[in-house]
Parts: sequence; C-alpha cells; structure tokens
Amino acid sequence: MAARTRLSLLFTRNLPRLTNQKLAHTEAAVKEPVYPPVVASLTAKSKSAERRREEERIQRKCAASVEDKISLITSLQRMKYVVYPQTFARGADRWYQHYTKTAYISGLPDKFNTIQENPEKTPPAAASIPGTDDEALTEIRALISRVILQEHWWHIRKRRPFLYRHQELVIGPLLRNLVSVLTHNLAKYNPLLLQSSLDLNPQVSFYWRRGERIIPKGHRKGRVEPRRFQIDDHPHSQIRITQQLPQFAPMEDSYELEVPEITYAPDMLPMFKRQYENHIYTGAKLPDPARYGHTQFHLVPDCYHRERMNRQQQSDQIEVFLRANAMASLFAWTGAQAMYQGFWSHQDVTRPFVSQAVITDGKFFSFFCYQLNTAALSVQTDVDNPRKNVLWGTESLPLYDDIQDGEVVGLNDDVVKLLVQFLMNRP
Repeated sequence: MAARTRLSLLFTRNLPRLTNQKLAHTEAAVKEPVYPPVVASLTAKSKSAERRREEERIQRKCAASVEDKISLITSLQRMKYVVYPQTFARGADRWYQHYTKTAYISGLPDKFNTIQENPEKTPPAAASIPGTDDEALTEIRALISRVILQEHWWHIRKRRPFLYRHQELVIGPLLRNLVSVLTHNLAKYNPLLLQSSLDLNPQVSFYWRRGERIIPKGHRKGRVEPRRFQIDDHPHSQIRITQQLPQFAPMEDSYELEVPEITYAPDMLPMFKRQYENHIYTGAKLPDPARYGHTQFHLVPDCYHRERMNRQQQSDQIEVFLRANAMASLFAWTGAQAMYQGFWSHQDVTRPFVSQAVITDGKFFSFFCYQLNTAALSVQTDVDNPRKNVLWGTESLPLYDDIQDGEVVGLNDDVVKLLVQFLMNRP
C-alpha cells in the first residue's frame, strides 16, 4: 500500500501572509518603462522642429569659443539695414535710441561734472584727479595753443584744399597732433596710457538683431524673421587700453530710464538694406592685449555747416547730428568689445562696458560717455529685460574764439579740463 502524504505536514499554519511582503521581482515589474523624450524631427517642416533647430543652434553658439562664436553669429548672410553714424536725417537720434535700446542723459556723469554755474559744487573726486592742478593745466594750455598755431600757419601757406576735403586736409592733422601730444604728456599722470594703443583711421563694425518682420514676398513669404542691423564706423582715431574702464553708474540706475518706442519700419528713416558680409570688429584682432576701448575722436564731415543750418532754420538739428553720431559709434564699439569677451544676445553682459567719445569740427568740441548695460536686444531675449544702455553728452563747446596776431584768443578752460579728465580716466 503506497504511503500517503499529509498536506498539513507540507504547509504549516504559521506561514506569513504574502500580501504584505515586497519582493524584488515584483518591484521591478511595477516600475514603469523609461522611454527617451519625444522631440520633433530635425528635418521636419513643423514649427516645433524649427524651434528645436533654433535651440540647438543657440546651444552650439553658447558652448563655442569666442572666435567660433563670432563666426557662427555672423555666418548667416541676409539683407540688413545699414546704420550710418553720421547722418543728416531729422530726429535720427530718437531712432537710434530705439534700435540700440539707449537712454540719453543730458550732461556728463558726476566724475566729469566740472562745468557748473557754481564752482563750489564741483565734486571733490574731479578736483583730486592728477594732472588737473593749475601747473599741469598751464602746460596743457600751452601745448594746445602751440598745436593750433602750428596747423594754422602751416595750412595758411598752402593752397586752398579741394572741395569737400577741408576737414580731412586741415582739421584732420590738427586733431591727430592734438591727440598724440595730449596722450604723450598725460602718460606721466596716467600710467595706463603707456600701455595703450593709438589707432589712426581705424574701422569699427558691429552686427546685431532688433525687432522682427513678416517677409512680404518671395519664396519665404509669410515667415517671421528678425530685423538685422550693421554699423560700419570709421573714427578719426581711438585709444585702446589693456584694462577696462570703471562704470559710470550702476546697472540698476538704468531700470527707470525711458527709451523712445518706434513702431515704424526702418525704411521710413533714410536707412536701406544691403547685402554684404557681417562684421564685428573693435579695430584690433582678438589676440591683441589692448582689447578695451578708452576714447574715440570723431571728425564731422565737410557738409556739416553750423551757419548753413542756422540759415535754413535747422538749428535744432545741430546737436541731433552729434548725438546720433556718438550713440551709433559708441554702441558699436562697446558692443564689439562685449562680443570679444564672449557675450551676445543670449548670453547677456555680466558687467558694464564703458567708452568715451569726443566729436569736433576743429573749433567746437562735444563730449560723450557711453555705458553698455545689455546686449540682449533680440525679440526672444528682450522680454522682461529692464536693463538699458545709457549715453551721457554735452552741448557743443568752443575750444577757442579766434587767432589774432599769432596768438590763440579765448582758449576755453572748461574744454581743456574735460579733455584732460577724459584722458585721465582709468580703473
């Protein structure tokens, strides 16, 4: 008789319940499978695919080196608006304020605030600048008078210059000698000028995007594209230094400033599209150690006549021309300096970039200071961006009144002091 197995002996009554136990193989079964994220195709024609391609282009530019970043930003060749720093368009300074997101403040920053009705209000910081004492200013006045007389008597012996070349042949050498003499003599007070670089007739270029438009015709009709702008500037001379100038005001002070909002297309202003290579250039190549800007000197064109503007009842456009020139030139110079440090519209600046400018026709001098607080000017990056670029400027000031009997009459001490203070600005 076969033996029978008792089930009670095989399965005891004291075994724990299986419902409360967590086994390894059950945990693995409960976990949801992990799939790769669903992204748009790179070759599709949908909007999501275009957004993915744009995001990858931005990431590639952000991760690139400075040389490759500038090459990638300027590689796409499209029709762009050319911004001319010296333009006779009426009210061009307001248009340029909108395109560069720049707020204008009449007068200079506090450190240069020496032209006041009450001399007792002159800031102590301006009075303590080396090279601005009476002995040094007397020497500087003698140097400036000697330069003016030298160019006056040199060119009075020569024949009359060609038409529309008076500024180039007469005032150009005067300004060049004035800049070189002042830079050389003030180097003993400002050691930074010993390591500076003086560029004669340099080229400064900057390329950026601001606003957008709908393409009206062509095979790309209906698409939205950004408005592209290019500045190609040719200052008379400029000084580049190895250290960055200090900021004129904190970035937070620009939050409350106002910038004119222009809703018209740039075609309404005498601004036209051209097709040529995009350029971003400070006047020197990237490996140059003098990569920061100090002061630019600009010469007005021959067709800029104050007397003619007054006769034509356009005296209000005299200062507009100078403000537009300073705004476009200094924005291009500081913007190119920021690009040389790796900043661009999707990587905004972390510190201000500062430069100065002096615009003259040989007799009248205008002084401007510019601070670049933001490079994020495109439509995508300008959302909720309170930063604004700032331009400070003065009205035209005469350097001297006349030349009589071989002497300079009425040399303006305020202009001399501002020239010295601009060149003495240092970190």
